[in-house]
Amino acid sequence: MPTKRDYYDILGVSKGASQKDIKSAYRKKALQWHPDKNPDNKEEAEEKFKEINEAYEVLSDEDKRARYDRFGHAGVSGGAGGGGGFSGGGMTMEDIFQQFGDIFGDGGSPFESFFTGGGGRGRGRGTGQRGSNLRIKVALSLEEIANGVTKKIKVRKQTTCGTCNGSGAKDSDSVKTCGTCRGAGYVRQVKNTFLGQMQTTVTCPTCNGSGQQVTANCPACKGDGRVQGEETIEIEIPAGVEEGMQLSMRGKGNAGAKGGAAGDLLINIEEKPHDHLQRDGMNLVYELYLNFADAALGTSVEVPTIDGRVKIKVPAGTQSGKIFRLKGKGLPSVQAYGRGDQLIHVNVWTPKKVNDEERELLERLREMPNFSPQPGKSEKGFFEKMKDYFK
Repeated sequence: MPTKRDYYDILGVSKGASQKDIKSAYRKKALQWHPDKNPDNKEEAEEKFKEINEAYEVLSDEDKRARYDRFGHAGVSGGAGGGGGFSGGGMTMEDIFQQFGDIFGDGGSPFESFFTGGGGRGRGRGTGQRGSNLRIKVALSLEEIANGVTKKIKVRKQTTCGTCNGSGAKDSDSVKTCGTCRGAGYVRQVKNTFLGQMQTTVTCPTCNGSGQQVTANCPACKGDGRVQGEETIEIEIPAGVEEGMQLSMRGKGNAGAKGGAAGDLLINIEEKPHDHLQRDGMNLVYELYLNFADAALGTSVEVPTIDGRVKIKVPAGTQSGKIFRLKGKGLPSVQAYGRGDQLIHVNVWTPKKVNDEERELLERLREMPNFSPQPGKSEKGFFEKMKDYFK
């Protein structure tokens, strides 16, 4: 599978580019690679054109851009591919014309004016009103975060009416051609500008771009084209996601009115608490408690990890606060290679109550010179230990 190109490189802008610069770069690139301008190389032009519009879809949206800057392609795609996948995949040429046409001004498709004289492509026949986005929360265990997971979620939402197939009409006899646009879905307007009169095309205000008018409403959806229902959606969640991260699935939100495009499904990630491990970025932390004898004499203990239990050796004379590291036993990063580590923090347990026999033994030990604290320069404090670990 080919590696996706950087969105900033595709548009030819820097990561600090303003929205104005991004919009200007998009217009230039879109005009350069529009298929109608490249009749001898139409297949490559279409691929370039889709790539350009995918980049603009992300970088022109502040939320998507922020996720992309932080997590790369995984932050805005969730690792899924084409139609029905996470945002950015599965666009058709018609989707692109409808979604990005307004950037060139006055509501009409720029390519109608530049390449087809204003009458080539409709502005979105049958577009209707876009459905709203849906937001859900998905709680994941550390094990699921470590390996990635596929979740099947039942979502209650507005779905396309099965009686009228989203048209909102009672039957085929209840649909007639729009009298305003005569079925085109758009109308022409003449505007006076400093360059003189200019003709543009805009979505028909009577039929909202569908080219048709309904004379009798569908009894099931009352003419809206959608009803309340539910859908079981399969969500591919990549390994390494974090609490508060948001993924999106394009077209899996509420259905649009009267055949309009569906909204998106926004998935907010939550982390379930683990019984033994705590997350610190890509690292996992385990608090190991040892009794005084084991810390002084040394021992072997089993500790839990994300992949199961492992045995580690605790050397004689281990001090409270010692940190052991299990390399590569942490979590993967959602936007990079490699895994974090598991840190094992040693705590030497001091009993809160002792019986007479224990007290007598401890009194004898207390008088022995070897049991008096003797921290030398070789004994590092907590902060020095952490500095050493992160070197």
